[in-house]
Amino acid sequence: MQRALRLLAGAGLAALLPLEAAAQDATGLNGTWTVDLTAKPGDAPYTKPMVLTLATDGSVTGSFYDSKIEAGRWKTARGRTCVSFRTTDGTGPYHTAACLAGDHVEGQTWAEHRKFLFNWNAARAN
Repeated sequence: MQRALRLLAGAGLAALLPLEAAAQDATGLNGTWTVDLTAKPGDAPYTKPMVLTLATDGSVTGSFYDSKIEAGRWKTARGRTCVSFRTTDGTGPYHTAACLAGDHVEGQTWAEHRKFLFNWNAARAN
């Protein structure tokens, strides 16, 4: 009986640790980012803001490319914290997925109606 209680107590502590780690990772992705959307190396820089607010229920709100984030979700798993969300330009949806990679964000945006997939990076805005 005592062994079973010790195992349950240990499992309870272990179960709490991932939640704490997830909360810490979420704070790393929260905030304002400058997204580099420059099409080709050597082109003039083209940047847009991304504002992410990650809630404890796994939802994401904010904006990307001057559009409100719709139906956003985030998760920390497999050693990384990522977001996925939808925005629109009024003619169709843009699906974005991005992950925190050290001190920056690596992401991609797909616009089916425009037939493109764009890979991008973002740095923390000052």
